Amino acid sequence: MSRFSALHVEIKHQVESFKLQAEFSATPGLTAFFGRSGSGKTALVNLIAGLATPSSGRIEVGNVVLFDADKGINLPPERRRVGYVFQEDRLFPHLTVRGNLTYGQRFRNKLTRRHHLEDVTDLLDIGTLLNRRPEGLSGGERQRVAIGRALLSSPDILLMDEPLASLDSARKSQILPFIERLRDDVGIPIVYVSHEIDEVVRLADTMVIIDNGLTVAAGPVENIMSRLDLRPLTGRYEAGAVFSVTVAGHDKTYGLTELSFSGGRLWVPALNQTMGHKMRMRIRARDVSLSLSPPTDSSFLNIIEGNVLEIRREAGPQTEILVDVGTPLIARVTRKSVAAMRLQPGTKVFALIKAAAIDRHAMGLGGTRQRQIS
Repeated sequence: MSRFSALHVEIKHQVESFKLQAEFSATPGLTAFFGRSGSGKTALVNLIAGLATPSSGRIEVGNVVLFDADKGINLPPERRRVGYVFQEDRLFPHLTVRGNLTYGQRFRNKLTRRHHLEDVTDLLDIGTLLNRRPEGLSGGERQRVAIGRALLSSPDILLMDEPLASLDSARKSQILPFIERLRDDVGIPIVYVSHEIDEVVRLADTMVIIDNGLTVAAGPVENIMSRLDLRPLTGRYEAGAVFSVTVAGHDKTYGLTELSFSGGRLWVPALNQTMGHKMRMRIRARDVSLSLSPPTDSSFLNIIEGNVLEIRREAGPQTEILVDVGTPLIARVTRKSVAAMRLQPGTKVFALIKAAAIDRHAMGLGGTRQRQIS
């Protein structure tokens, strides 16, 4: 299957009183299913995997039809070439790490194997663990082994159902770079289930919002996160726009890094990244102020000119404003300020962003596809 295979889903499904209706297409890379607990994320993943059967519709990966109700096609799970990584690692306790990793290879002859043991252990940095048993591994190590086992089954698509949910913050921060490598290197579509917005912003190319069994929005992460109408679902308090940026310089004297984006430049606390490195970053709406003129004698390092695109009118003292600064930016201000400044779509404003407030935890590799393991 081609590296450029895409996932297409158009299905309906009902279990007792719960109804699921999903319709979206995902480009190659990592697609995140995001939504509240009980919204239908895991149910949708299980339908893709073949662990449950939709009532109607079609599921396709690349040029392979996994399910088509009208044509009577419903490939069983073992024929779908799907790798599944669960919340729990589900490793075989009686096997070594090597035994767990190679277990999936038993179902693929050498001609149909896409990934090999040496490549996968290198990708996930688990080569030194091969002779150990699962009971002696940390949670992060076990999950990396589980991911490796899924890859060595040579899947056409990798499904990851909240793979970091059982890990503490320290273990999550250790394993996130390995998932970034998967996204960039393995060359197959990855579906990643999460209710943590930081994980989604850092990892995903495509974002699918699921609410009460419905896929209410799907598209590039930057586009989804800039939609004010989705704030109740993407998290209002943590709401923020997502920028694609490139490292443009470092100021060692003051411990800062300069980032370029489509609308200009930003200063952030120093990042240990090389010039030209591409990534995504999230700027929270609560960390953005607006001014009608560029302030003087200000502590703000980031003052960016833009135009108001949209004002979301809501009850309560605050409202959110979408500003075009070369890319969408969201500011949260009081309704009183909106009235006093006479803000409306088209108003020229200056966005003020504190360098220290920019969310470094949501930064990750973005658009840095490197190599495909063989």
